[in-house]
Amino acid sequence: MANNALVNMFRIKELRERLTFTVIILAVFRLGSVLTLPGIDPHALTVYFKSQMQGNAFIDYMDFFAGGAFSNFSVFMLGVMPYISTQILMQLALVIFPSLKKLTEEEGGRKKFQMWTRVGTIAVALVQSYAVTVYASYIPGAIVINKFAYTLIAMLTVTTGTMITVWLGEQITARGIGNGISMIIFAGIVARLPSAIWELVKMVQNGELNPVFVIVAFVMFVAIIALVIYEQQGQRKIPVHYAKRVVGRKMYGGQNTYIPFKLNPSGVIPVIFASSFLTFPLQIASSIGPNVKWLNSLAVFLRPNGLWYNVFYVLLIVFFAYFYTQVTLNPTEIARQIRENGGSIPGIRTDNTEAYLQRILNRLVLPGSLYLAGIAVLPTIIQRLFGFPASISMIMGGTSLLILVGVDLDTMSQIEAQLKMHHHDGLVKKGKLRSRNL
Repeated sequence: MANNALVNMFRIKELRERLTFTVIILAVFRLGSVLTLPGIDPHALTVYFKSQMQGNAFIDYMDFFAGGAFSNFSVFMLGVMPYISTQILMQLALVIFPSLKKLTEEEGGRKKFQMWTRVGTIAVALVQSYAVTVYASYIPGAIVINKFAYTLIAMLTVTTGTMITVWLGEQITARGIGNGISMIIFAGIVARLPSAIWELVKMVQNGELNPVFVIVAFVMFVAIIALVIYEQQGQRKIPVHYAKRVVGRKMYGGQNTYIPFKLNPSGVIPVIFASSFLTFPLQIASSIGPNVKWLNSLAVFLRPNGLWYNVFYVLLIVFFAYFYTQVTLNPTEIARQIRENGGSIPGIRTDNTEAYLQRILNRLVLPGSLYLAGIAVLPTIIQRLFGFPASISMIMGGTSLLILVGVDLDTMSQIEAQLKMHHHDGLVKKGKLRSRNL
């Protein structure tokens, strides 16, 4: 037991405190996910959603990221999606406006950028919370107080709940195990797994699903998890040689090293970004749609299990894979650092280093992004082929698998680093896990 990594995790005081703090914060998040908004009748919600025998694709989609909080009309019903949507827009603004990027590189510029992101999150949350109030008005008997008063209370409560959720994620990043925003999404998906599995068991018992199809789908899910892990850990090593140089009385350089480019440099971030980017118009169109003809048409056009939604989903995943890789692994910046430190890539001229690195990244990103997109649309394929309900196929496959595996690997890497720092054996013998923060 002395070399047991799980035991060592709780022997190290700092790591034990971080794990305990993370669990407490996630428990607070789950508690807020079941607290219904003031002025809403929970019984009316339950009756309404149970009356829809075929399920509600929009509700299932929103619940996927909020851990069931949306169908509960809880204070955390929007989760961290408004924050991620705003973050996407701000990151795009950095690319479009060079002056804004220059501002973030100045002293105090990063704090200003984060403040603007939070202000933008409040604006997005207000718009989405208003759409929620409109959607609630279509549910018979859901609103138990004056509609105007409910609208004000709901917008204030949901927006505040969103900012609290973002703050909880930041606390996990600062004082917990790390990757706070990703952990919030991870917790929401995991919380819905038991109910999805139980629903699947009941459908098999009632003869609504063929057990053979369930076994085939389960084997497929296990195989995909193995492929995702293999792909997430794969990397391309770019050799770099540093020439010897004398600084004062010391000699530096004269060593060979490498730059590790992961086969999927952006991890699951493109999937999260693409889902969040589609969530905003989908929620507005689905909530306000019945009163506005063109919005109603847009809601039908963007239904989560439809063809065009999945087409846009794939395109956005590929786009954000290139975009996020370009932001985090800028070939120009890497080439500049290599030159300034007297390094060179064997067989590549110094002035061609940037073009070479860009070509390597392009070759890695394209198959990696298509691989992500293929797994992300898997729930729709399974739902069409095997007749799985959307609530089950969305939780047990595709995007959920990517997020679960990706966040789990990141969390293991954080624990691995802590154990190694305190001279303990890690969670894996090879110790090749690497962190990838949101």
